[in-house]
This record gives sequence, C-alpha cells and structure tokens, in this order.
Amino acid sequence: MTASLTMVGRSIRLSRRNLDSVIMAIVLPVMMMSLFVYVFGGAISAVDSYVNYVVPGILVLCTGFGATSTAMSVADDMKKGVVDRFRSMPISGFSVLTGHVVASLARNALATTAVVLVAMLMGFRPTASPGSWILAMGLLALYVLALSWLAAGIGVIAKSVESASLLGFFMLFIPYLSSAFVPVATMPAFLRVISEHQPITPVIETVRALLNDQPVTSGWLALAWSGGLLVVAFGWATWLFGRISRR
Repeated sequence: MTASLTMVGRSIRLSRRNLDSVIMAIVLPVMMMSLFVYVFGGAISAVDSYVNYVVPGILVLCTGFGATSTAMSVADDMKKGVVDRFRSMPISGFSVLTGHVVASLARNALATTAVVLVAMLMGFRPTASPGSWILAMGLLALYVLALSWLAAGIGVIAKSVESASLLGFFMLFIPYLSSAFVPVATMPAFLRVISEHQPITPVIETVRALLNDQPVTSGWLALAWSGGLLVVAFGWATWLFGRISRR
C-alpha cells in the first residue's frame, strides 16, 4: 500500500510539472464542445437541445485525451530507465502502473469538471437527480479506469513516447463513429452497425440518459463493456510490465 501511494504521489507531481498536457486535456475538449455547439449545433435538428445532447459525448471524449497522457508517461518511464532503478526497490509493477492510472483519474476529474462548468455557461441544463449524477460520474470513472489501464499497457510496449501518443489519434477518431455527436439513427446503415456495436456508444447513451433524466436502456451493456475492458486491460498491462521489467 505504501509503495502504491508513493507512486501515486510521484505521478501526480509529474502531472503538475507537465502543465501543457493538463491544460490541453481541458482546453481541447472545451474547444471541441464549442465547435459542435456553436458551429454545427444549429444545423442538427434531430435533437431538441444539442448542448444537452453533446455534453455526455464530450465527457467521454475527455477520457481519450487523459489516456494519451497516461500512455506517454508510462512510455517515458520505460525509455528513460526509471523502471530499472525501481528494480532495486521493493516496489511491484502494480504500484508503478497504479501511480500513472490514479494520476489519469485525477486529470480526467479536473477535465470533466471544467467541461461541465463551461457547458453550463453555454446553456447545458441537466435534469438529473443527485443519485443520477453519482451513477453517471461512477460510470465515467469506471470507463476512465479501464481506458487508463489499457493506455498503461500501450505505454509499456511503445517504442517511444511519440508512438505512445498515437493512442490520442485513435481515441479522438472513435467517438465520431458513435452517438457522441449525432443520433445513430441518422447515420448510413453501414456506419449505424459500427456505432451500435462498439463500447463507447452504450457508455455515452447511459450517461446521457442519466444526466437528462431519461430511461436508461444501455446501462448493463455499458457496465459490461467497461468492466470487461478493465479486467482485460489490467491483466494485460501488469503482465506486460512484469515481463519486460525482468529482462
């Protein structure tokens, strides 16, 4: 436990020093939200309030930027030989990666808060009860945790910090093939199949339903996707770290 807390503190200190990544994790989602609300929102008539519709998608989009930072931080540790110094200390691979993952959760919490506050200035008016807010944030936290462990695994095997950053491009593109920005029903048939059967869509739909006080139809599916991804990503990342650090 002490080792894990030490690694968490180290990762959070590194995040504070790398202010450009923290600022970008906040500014970029806000810019994306402004673009869709003010530039494209007026042309989308399939929903009553576009800002209420798009905010849950932006919140999930935030997780992709946070995961990119995690992958890059882990890759930086691996390539700079930091892990080699940890070998002489009673610190497990679980503790090292946990530090980066918890720092990712903290960055995403900050970004989520900023996006919600700015969204309210834009007219976002959620009708969720306190309980629904807790459920929505809990689901987002579960998804962030799963994605952060996946990013940690990618950081372990990345050849460089730059190659680890490619995760950001992937995570920026995937939400466009979901219900993040437009209803799935408005898409062509071949895209609709992809959008309806990928993990991001049920997470977004569940968060959207909870925040807008609508019937939740994808809750169990969102939990299954997020929980399954967490189990696989956690096992994969810790196994990879243990294998590579012993070389």
